[in-house]
Amino acid sequence: MPAPLRLQGICASAGYAEGPLFDLDRPSAVYASQASAAEEKVALAAAIGKAVSRLTAMVDAADGDAADILEFHIAMLEDAALSAPAFASIGSGLPADLAWRQALDAEIAGYEASDQDYFRARAADLRDIRDQVLRALTDDGGSAVAAGAILYGDDIAPTRFLETDWSAGGGIALKAGSAASHVAMLARARGVPMVVGLGEPAKTAEGFVLLDAEHGTIALAPSPTEIEAFRLSSSSFAARQGKAQAFLAKPAATRAGTAVRVQVNIAYPSDVDGIDVSTCDGVGLMRTEFLFGKTLPDEETQYHAYRKVLEWAGEKPVTIRTVDAGGDKPVPGFTVAETNPFLGLRGIRLSLARLDIFRIQIRALLRAAIHGNLKVMFPMIATPDEYERAAALFAEEQAALAARGVAHKMPPLGIMVEVPSVAIAPEAFDGVAFFSIGSNDLTQYVMAAARDNAAVAHLNSVRHPAVLRLIGSVAAFGQENGVPVSLCGDAGGDPASIPALIEAGLRDLSVAPAQLAMAKAAIAEVPV
Repeated sequence: MPAPLRLQGICASAGYAEGPLFDLDRPSAVYASQASAAEEKVALAAAIGKAVSRLTAMVDAADGDAADILEFHIAMLEDAALSAPAFASIGSGLPADLAWRQALDAEIAGYEASDQDYFRARAADLRDIRDQVLRALTDDGGSAVAAGAILYGDDIAPTRFLETDWSAGGGIALKAGSAASHVAMLARARGVPMVVGLGEPAKTAEGFVLLDAEHGTIALAPSPTEIEAFRLSSSSFAARQGKAQAFLAKPAATRAGTAVRVQVNIAYPSDVDGIDVSTCDGVGLMRTEFLFGKTLPDEETQYHAYRKVLEWAGEKPVTIRTVDAGGDKPVPGFTVAETNPFLGLRGIRLSLARLDIFRIQIRALLRAAIHGNLKVMFPMIATPDEYERAAALFAEEQAALAARGVAHKMPPLGIMVEVPSVAIAPEAFDGVAFFSIGSNDLTQYVMAAARDNAAVAHLNSVRHPAVLRLIGSVAAFGQENGVPVSLCGDAGGDPASIPALIEAGLRDLSVAPAQLAMAKAAIAEVPV
């Protein structure tokens, strides 16, 4: 029997899975060349059509991030400009598979060399599109994936995730990857265990494996003792999840009876369709970047998106964040190319630099405010002047709407606490209605450790004393001065971090909808 081997990575989606390893990086099936160039062109056209049909079928069952990804892939495949070089190469004598690979590889290289973050990010989509067609050419549709398999490789394409049947279990183990990737977000939403940043194993990974995505490990060639211990841990995790469901419909409170508000984070208006509003205390963070994906949104598009969520929430608060573009969220026609985008023109800085775009969002928010309990917060605030300028713009647009007789309402205006300057000196921000701590960015800025870099993942912890001290000081300032303070980063839904956050003085957390039950259960175990 091979010697057992355990690899350590980063948990991207908590859970446990055991099963056969499926190599995502395995060589693709061999393409059978056709007799003539004309037949090769027919074969490539058919493969592109087959890939489009496969993606279209997946779109029908998808929404939010998943639907956007699939629709982008379909649009690219239907663009004749993408396939034209491949058809030209077939005319020069290349077989369909080689012509397609060469054409897409050249396109991918161009995207990767771009000085625009947006295009560099799209290189991954092009690799996925390339492989979709190659699989269609060889009829390699991925059917060889066994039920409950652990998908293992350097990275995983979003379409591979979406076309996999997860109903029989299974999980994802990546040598590289990112906990902030599209697939990681999809995995968390669907409860698929996922670990990233495992690195290269010292031996070939194959056979039966154990994926512990609660602690971020994978065991290769596990011993009977390891299997037994793993199954005990898996059963314990499942029992905790089951027990947590009893807390879902109840208001959250600590063991001592201290009330804690638990709200939800959403990225799309459609996210609320699957949430029972009675199980949460409102929306602590509604991202608006989804509106700025393919084209810059007009006022009506934004107004209707905000109104939908406000009407769903009723009297409960909905905190909408103005667009947080830049950093790892490039937007064509809006963001700019920078050598260090996380420290550049992002968040409120970008909005204040593009008032033509910002004013449209402000008007949509003011109009939508009449439909519910709206609060608005500004991202990446670093100085009081930024807040004051943004608040002044709201006042200007409010006056303009009033002059036109347009129904509107001024919501409370707050700020994100994610830049250390705010956490160190919150007293400088006079007049701010509320603070919302963005633990993801605050932690990476305090620790100088990127949140999606496996090499420094051990540094990127909200439970580091320096980060907790800043969170505690903001919570104390809010308590002393009557300014509400909440936390809307990933740490709010992490059962391991919740005790430290409560002890730091926080009494308002916002979590991913799938984390509501476990977060409430974790709060109930906190003694204070």
